[in-house]
Amino acid sequence: MLKLAVIGAGTLLGRELVDTLEARECSVLPLSHGPTTVEEELGDVVIFAPSPALLEGIELVILAETPLPEVLEGFRGRVLDLRPDAEPSLEPMPLQGAWPRGKLALRNRPAVEQVLATLPRLVGGIGEVAGTHLRSVAFLGDKGLDGLMEQTVKVLNGEDPDTEKLGYRAAFEVIPQVPRGRFVEVRVPAFHGDLLVLHLAAAPGAVLTQLEAPQGITWSAQPPSSREVAVTPELLAHLGLSDEGRTGVLTLGFDPILWGTLMPVLRLLEL
Repeated sequence: MLKLAVIGAGTLLGRELVDTLEARECSVLPLSHGPTTVEEELGDVVIFAPSPALLEGIELVILAETPLPEVLEGFRGRVLDLRPDAEPSLEPMPLQGAWPRGKLALRNRPAVEQVLATLPRLVGGIGEVAGTHLRSVAFLGDKGLDGLMEQTVKVLNGEDPDTEKLGYRAAFEVIPQVPRGRFVEVRVPAFHGDLLVLHLAAAPGAVLTQLEAPQGITWSAQPPSSREVAVTPELLAHLGLSDEGRTGVLTLGFDPILWGTLMPVLRLLEL
């Protein structure tokens, strides 16, 4: 049985990790990132304040939140950094397969990067890709969910929302970000469920063809909604082709926590 600790077990991602890993018969030690709060001590899952002594005998530490510096001093096991601001010098987890031999620390890949990596296995004959990423506030974790809810209540009461928590006005707003090459990120007022709408053009002399979906991906009869993908660990895909098959629109729906983090972690740990 794999013995591991989740630091930040009280966060949205941390709670999902603890529930998912315990269901796979792992020995999971739920830890806060520092001194525990009353809410953490009285919650459904008892969360302990982290210390080096608690990590004795632990094989793997998963970071859902930043711990105090001294917590990991002297720890010789593996570390999986799932924080949005993970150390960029860490090697990202592989797109396929289990934990690479000889590596003691890995970081997660952004969910949208993982989605784009599946394209050659979903559609054949692709020459060019451009598109829009519709991003829910789930990428900010509890801060995003709480912030959108608080702003929504303010707006419905006819008041100006407080933007300090999120850094931008999310309630009832659609916020385009600066384009990155041929892709645009748009932050939308949804709690969970991201959509990636891709415009495909076939390579010279080729046509676009829909391929058999690999494990973890399901073809849908119609473009998925953010509500549908928010409740499934699968990536939902829909492909609409032109009559000649030279162009098409590929809609991919995924939850950045369920599909973009939990499923890769289970695959990485061979659970």
